[in-house]
Amino acid sequence: MLFIRCLRLCKATNGLKNVNFRKTSDFLQSFNLAKNLPRLFSTSSCNIETIVERSCESIGEGPHWDERTQSLLYVDIHDGVVHRWSSLTGQNESHRFSAFCSLIIPCESGGYIVSNKKTICHFDWDSKRLTAIDKVDDTKATRINDGKCDASGRLWFGTMGLEKSPAVVRENQGSLYSLERDGSVKLHKEGVSISNGLAWTADNKTMYYIDSIPRKVYAFDFDLNNGSISNERVAINFGGEDTMTKLGYPDGMAIDTDDNIWIACYSVGRVVKFNPKTGEELDSVSVPALRTTSCCFGGKYFDELFITCSRYGLTENEKKETPLAGSIFRVKGLGVKGTPAPVYKGSI
Repeated sequence: MLFIRCLRLCKATNGLKNVNFRKTSDFLQSFNLAKNLPRLFSTSSCNIETIVERSCESIGEGPHWDERTQSLLYVDIHDGVVHRWSSLTGQNESHRFSAFCSLIIPCESGGYIVSNKKTICHFDWDSKRLTAIDKVDDTKATRINDGKCDASGRLWFGTMGLEKSPAVVRENQGSLYSLERDGSVKLHKEGVSISNGLAWTADNKTMYYIDSIPRKVYAFDFDLNNGSISNERVAINFGGEDTMTKLGYPDGMAIDTDDNIWIACYSVGRVVKFNPKTGEELDSVSVPALRTTSCCFGGKYFDELFITCSRYGLTENEKKETPLAGSIFRVKGLGVKGTPAPVYKGSI
């Protein structure tokens, strides 16, 4: 069994004995010492398990825990693949579309809401029928990125410029939208570079939203009834170039029952827990893949954290150094919980 560090110092056994990993980069360099890695990484405070190895050839993203089926839904964006991993059977099902797919959210009435490049669609997994609902950003070179539902069952999603290489886009081309329960689409914000993580406080009065390129998490006053946002301000600023090696780019995120947010830090192999009211870094999990993309709480008691990551743009040497890139990870023993993720409650 290989031991890594979540927050506290840890030691490795079995093949990497007496090696201390004080930071993510030390851990990743250790891959050169062991080519065949075990699937379970653990510490005294938590353990990280690889539940699906290298299932994503491009960008693993959009994790959503489906409480009804005890399954993890996620996507492989550039390959246009939706995945469904069952915690009951351990099986991972998938289906490929013809274009980018960046989100998959269950519908209360059955099936799923998915994205297909710039179009929001309904997908029936059994029949494989894909039905377009609405298209956004008609005149822009963009695609849909991350999306989540609020507590009322409306879907929030954003767009981003097409990537020239990982995290390199034409800036300010994206927007933030919502798919209302009547099937209409509402525009909320323009001038976004890479629209990413979304989360709401337990009282539904604050919405958090990530734009990855300015490396900021924004907070908005949120009105659940009419689905409006106001009073935009910066909740967390990742800072300048001097923090890139520590924090990278903020990507997807999850929120726990204490209203602290867990942010996947792209390019540094970390998921970091922040207090969004103060901006303070509270905890972190080191991940055996540098390009961490998103996370969500799940499991029977919502006390497990599922993490996605990317293989997109890795060189052959980088793939050898980080052989678990593109895998899905599960973290247990964090001592925190999330809540069930809302589903889309509109009529299709």
